[in-house]
Amino acid sequence: MLAHLCRRRLTTPLSPILAAASAAASGKNPIHSNHARALLSQSYSSAVEAAPDRKPCPTTVSYLVSCGVSPAVAAARKIRIRDTARADAVRALLHEYGFSDADVTRTVRIEPLLLTFDPDRTIRPKLDFFLSLGIQPRLLATEPHILARSLDRHIIPCVKFLRTILGSDDNIRIAVSRVPRALMADLDSAMRPAVEAFLSQGLSKEAIAKLFMIHMGMIKTSPKRIREAFHDLKALGFRVTDTGFLYAFRVICSLRRETWTRKVALFQSLGVSEADLLRAFKTQPTILLVGEETMKKKFKFFLDVLKVEIDDVMAQPLTLALSLEKNIMPRCAVLSMLMRAGKIERTQKLIPPLLSNSKVFSQRYVLRYAKEVPDVVKAFEGKIKFLGFGRLGIRS
Repeated sequence: MLAHLCRRRLTTPLSPILAAASAAASGKNPIHSNHARALLSQSYSSAVEAAPDRKPCPTTVSYLVSCGVSPAVAAARKIRIRDTARADAVRALLHEYGFSDADVTRTVRIEPLLLTFDPDRTIRPKLDFFLSLGIQPRLLATEPHILARSLDRHIIPCVKFLRTILGSDDNIRIAVSRVPRALMADLDSAMRPAVEAFLSQGLSKEAIAKLFMIHMGMIKTSPKRIREAFHDLKALGFRVTDTGFLYAFRVICSLRRETWTRKVALFQSLGVSEADLLRAFKTQPTILLVGEETMKKKFKFFLDVLKVEIDDVMAQPLTLALSLEKNIMPRCAVLSMLMRAGKIERTQKLIPPLLSNSKVFSQRYVLRYAKEVPDVVKAFEGKIKFLGFGRLGIRS
């Protein structure tokens, strides 16, 4: 089915993509053909044109450096700060609204134009507006360009539109706090067309709201890309009502074309069949968002350390989506400790407890034995390193 997908269209015909992936898995150059080269030169992400070159202003560069911006970055910023008192007032205002020193430096580095704004007339009303929504202003340090947009002509109209989709300011708070840059999308050229495209493809308003709660950045997806992604997901056997559909849509729209190719090739190189990968993708689409080196490390851990069969791993793909260091290894440390203490069977099945939610695992394996085996608490917190199960008999 993945090969079938690659004969469909995303932004251009995808017929070579799995062939390219297979070539990559076998060590061949996947972009020898003109068709593949043209395909792989495109991506799901838009490019941004560079600003024209201008000579940096020494006074401005000096001021930005005093704010913690590196000299190289400061010299590349094409602005001129004529009033350092105003710039100081802008920084003081950001601190007043909870920005840390690092937040202010990041804000200045990304959007130094803010230093030329009137802090009380231009910036403060925007910070107050976000506070009224329950959004902590310091979160905007990840996307300070928002503070350079007009409050009345852009920010408020976008939020009013989002209320019609997300239903409440609390949902807006959650969605925007996760992906602040989504508010940079233009209302009439991006947000409205995206919602109309989702509706035309059969998504209910409730499903659209859920998608935006999963990843608010999807509101910036072009109608063409939406149509193509829906087409390909349906070719893979997804229905718009399937639980994993929205997550799979996010994955397809988040990956560059060449990244998709490499990830498919990686799974194939690790011995995963196309059919197993498709089943895993339909169950847990986000496995294709896991970094390639991280994925290799996870496979090595499950196959070489835990001695779990590859079929068992792919049958429970959530194991590949969980953090190895923060989730899997601490739980293995707990289970190993309890097995050695004789508190649980040495033939204990391994994967089910690894997949249980944190509260259930804590109650069943940590709190229950905390008095008899006190170190399980430290193990669960990651303070005791997992050293393996040794000769303990375990089952996947």
